[in-house]
Amino acid sequence: MAAPPAPPRDFSRLAGDLTHPPRHREKGEYRVRYRSVTRSATRAKWRLCVSILLGVFNVMWYLAYVSFLAVNVKQPTKVVPPATAIANDIVIVSIFLMATLSLINVVSFSIASIVARDPIPVTPEPGHRVAFVTAIVPSKESIATVMETLKAAVKIKYDVGETGGYDVWLLDEGRDDEIRRLCADNCIHYFSRKDLPRYNTTKGQFRAKTKHGNYNAWVDRFGDRYDFLASVDNDHLPVPVYLERMLGYLRDPNVAFVVGPQAYGNIESIVSRAAESQQFPFHSIIQRAANFWRIPMLVGTNYVMRIDALRGVGGFADSITEDMATGLKLHTSRSPLTGKRWKSVYTPDVVSLGEGPTTWGAYFGQQDRWSRGTFEVLKHDMPRRGWRLTPPRMLHYALITTFYPSMALGWILGAVNAVLYLAFGANGISVPVEIWIALYVDTTLFQLWVYARNRRYNVSPVEAEGTFGLMGMILSVLTSPIYAGAFIRSITGRKSNFAVTPKGDMAGSESLTAFKYHFAWLFVFAGATATALWRGYFTLAVYMWPALAVVTCLAPFTIYCGTLYSARRAKAATAPSTAVQLSTLTASPEELSA
Repeated sequence: MAAPPAPPRDFSRLAGDLTHPPRHREKGEYRVRYRSVTRSATRAKWRLCVSILLGVFNVMWYLAYVSFLAVNVKQPTKVVPPATAIANDIVIVSIFLMATLSLINVVSFSIASIVARDPIPVTPEPGHRVAFVTAIVPSKESIATVMETLKAAVKIKYDVGETGGYDVWLLDEGRDDEIRRLCADNCIHYFSRKDLPRYNTTKGQFRAKTKHGNYNAWVDRFGDRYDFLASVDNDHLPVPVYLERMLGYLRDPNVAFVVGPQAYGNIESIVSRAAESQQFPFHSIIQRAANFWRIPMLVGTNYVMRIDALRGVGGFADSITEDMATGLKLHTSRSPLTGKRWKSVYTPDVVSLGEGPTTWGAYFGQQDRWSRGTFEVLKHDMPRRGWRLTPPRMLHYALITTFYPSMALGWILGAVNAVLYLAFGANGISVPVEIWIALYVDTTLFQLWVYARNRRYNVSPVEAEGTFGLMGMILSVLTSPIYAGAFIRSITGRKSNFAVTPKGDMAGSESLTAFKYHFAWLFVFAGATATALWRGYFTLAVYMWPALAVVTCLAPFTIYCGTLYSARRAKAATAPSTAVQLSTLTASPEELSA
């Protein structure tokens, strides 16, 4: 007899059942407890051992690969022009920098897959004053979408007791009369800082036209009414157990905030589907590993925060990625109550489901902002505050922030190598192409093995179990030119402003400007290729990486054209049947009877 099918996973309860908070043996205070992500797996200890062995083997193999490249460094055997000699040295340095960045990513993900932890859920303490807050820019965001989020927030369950309270707030950057009326009709508190000079400054805590300025204005005006601030992006629908699954961890007086995973529910378009898949490493593994060090990153998608802790660090940071910068401020500060460093908790429970970018322009804009914000934190915030972290925490922060820099530098260094290969004939390393390909493929396959083994811990409720996540990996590669552009602008000091990611009916149509960075890099590689053909340096072996770069530059636009063509064909195919239906509806009774 076949076994009954397994019950569907409840993604709002991935961390397990709620428990009663145990007391600390000495002080009688609650402290968050954790357990390994392998806790529910059969032969959990064996799986952990395999993960450790695989991680060590993966790192050792990659080191062997780098060592092989090192012993094959090629110096010119004859007198060459100074420009060619310099180009050759730059190629050698670039290759090893690229290998080092790849090794850092291998080490980071291998360690994370071993130490990943989930918190043990506890029941929330009743009687607190909680504000659920989200914000809107009416000119750029859908009012209907925001109202759906607010109506879902009203349904969140929380035991206010005799002294507590639960209020839902909307922060309106536009002071829109329709929004104000809708809030009043649905018992939602409303606040707008528009036309209040104190809350609209050119920089700092209340910087105009920024998310952090909007939230800080509310905290300054109304924060003393509440103990905790709960928030989601305005296109994310919270589930009724939102507070039940997150608020309990704040019983621990050293916890400043609790954060959950970001998940997209609109996977109809190829962009949103790939964007959801791309989030797997961070939200399913890296953030869980941060629980081991008690410092998960603050992600603005959904969280609950202690308002006193937020006020203690001067509010949300003035940054285009205010969540990441604010989390670092908290982790490098101390609780005035206990005198200990603030901690944070990441729960894998998916307590809100949102809407991801559906167009290439919206997605590239989002990734540009996220990567630029990370570069700014590394450039400014880490030197000022990072030294306050303990060495293990500092190492973790360094590792989790390497994704965008490694992708950007990998692309830039690869482009430099390609130009020097093609324009000057420099190759730097003398390795038979078939051996290099074999070693590179083997190294990549071992990395993918680690990635695939950890897909079982995927927290996405919309990705089918057993999928490999290939779309997300490909999307990361295709976005490399965007990361490179953000890195160059950060290094050169060009300013970036906060921009809302357009979604839903506000996303609009695609524009060719969405692919401007890809086209610019394509021009670079095309110029280098033409130079190589003209000077006689062109060979198929040397052109392998530039060819991949050209494909990367062309792929997003090609995919867009393909989806556009498919949509037009599908529309044309359904047009005749639609016409028949319309003619039937407008036919006379005599025609119908005939």
